[in-house]
Amino acid sequence: MTTDEAATVGLILAGGLARRMGGGHKMLRNVGGETVLSRLIERLRPQVNALVLNVNADPELFAVFALPLAPDDLPGHPGPLAGVLAGLDWAARERPSARWLVTVPGDAPFIPTDLVLRLHEERLRQQAELACAASAGRTHPVIALWPVGLVAALRRALVDDDIRKIDRFTADYNCAIVEWPAAPRDPFFNVNTPEDLAEAERLVAANPA
Repeated sequence: MTTDEAATVGLILAGGLARRMGGGHKMLRNVGGETVLSRLIERLRPQVNALVLNVNADPELFAVFALPLAPDDLPGHPGPLAGVLAGLDWAARERPSARWLVTVPGDAPFIPTDLVLRLHEERLRQQAELACAASAGRTHPVIALWPVGLVAALRRALVDDDIRKIDRFTADYNCAIVEWPAAPRDPFFNVNTPEDLAEAERLVAANPA
């Protein structure tokens, strides 16, 4: 683990309502005998100093994962930026030495094992303030590296300016885009629908590693 990785907290964003999956908690669905969330934790935990879960549901549902929880503190489920804010608040409060927060969605079981390292490398190379993942020519704003020092600016954007879209907030900052290959499978594949769940099962069966 590099110095920058050691100063990075990981945040799994799982505060959504999973409407396209028919309700429930999509990260608790099984893929290849493990939950989506278990697979994600296994891949992300070695890359960060601490790992925290942003959920707005019954905490008992996630007790088995033994992760600290950082629910939104803004009403009305205002979206993933509220989850990012909750993670930044948690890092500033619970890990005062942390300088960075990396965010990933809770429905992405194949997150790359070099995610944090490459985001930091490209951030440094471009002398950028933020870094964001991309694949197949498409950026993934929710898979990003954030300085913990942005917490006050993000809260103002959400509360005072009613900003909800990640891209709209990050447009004011220099953000490095880091591309990953999408073959043999896209590392940022999301399990959003029953069809996605079936495809994830197929991908795991084809390549259990």
